[in-house]
Amino acid sequence: MSERFSSPSPSMTGRLYIVSLPIGNLSDITLRAIETLREVDYILAEDTRTTRRVLDRYEIRTPFYSSLYEGAEDGRVRSVVDFLQTGKTIALVSDAGTPLISDPGFPLVRAAVAAGIPVCPVPGPTAAIAALVASALPADRFLFEGSLPRKRSHRMELFAQLRREPRTTVAYESPHRLQETLDLLARELPERNIVVAREVTKLHEEFLRGHPADIARTLAERGDVRGECVLLIEGAEGASDTVDPLRLEALLALARDEGLSKKTLEKLLVVALGVPKNRAYEMAHRGQP
Repeated sequence: MSERFSSPSPSMTGRLYIVSLPIGNLSDITLRAIETLREVDYILAEDTRTTRRVLDRYEIRTPFYSSLYEGAEDGRVRSVVDFLQTGKTIALVSDAGTPLISDPGFPLVRAAVAAGIPVCPVPGPTAAIAALVASALPADRFLFEGSLPRKRSHRMELFAQLRREPRTTVAYESPHRLQETLDLLARELPERNIVVAREVTKLHEEFLRGHPADIARTLAERGDVRGECVLLIEGAEGASDTVDPLRLEALLALARDEGLSKKTLEKLLVVALGVPKNRAYEMAHRGQP
């Protein structure tokens, strides 16, 4: 075992590695990731069956500690941290790409850091970044929204907020909801340039560029949309991160006079003025800009 991966003595704290795996093409794996996966004591996977494909490809025989999928984290984090504290090393991987980026793992990393366990990233592919750099949309500043909300009303709130967002927005969307999402964008942000990146790095990789209605029409003619999708939305030209203070004060005063609930006020701030959600929440609950 190479010196830098050797396990500490049982009285010492172990180490947690956050290892990125390919997002589609199995050749997109770093030499360091392969070495790390071979040298750690155990691998903690989102789905052991999916990860096995990568391990078999590179003849990695390291055993699995367990799986760590969404919904199972709270019950397994303590066990993993206790195990790391015996001096062992574990590599955390997700089904594809970089763990924690719209994937499980955050509670474990937070608990490991709180316990004084070193956390070491082994960087690699991420679908959001791969799609962004090939999108032909500005990549110097961008907003990552993770997976888009499932509820239609929540997506509408988000798109209303993006009317004033100057940065390129990157998000993941299910192929089953993509058509409805494009129809909403065609109504809320009809003149924006958007990109749908589908099956990035895989055999049928595709980038669809244009206005929302045009892409919606193209996909509707095909029928079912399959594969992982990344949605990118051009930023608002000339938009500012600031909100008109006079309009903001007028809306807050109206809310007080009409006795609007804090939840209703929060939605109005987002939809009517394009206030970011976290700031709108603070304004609605504090009653001031």
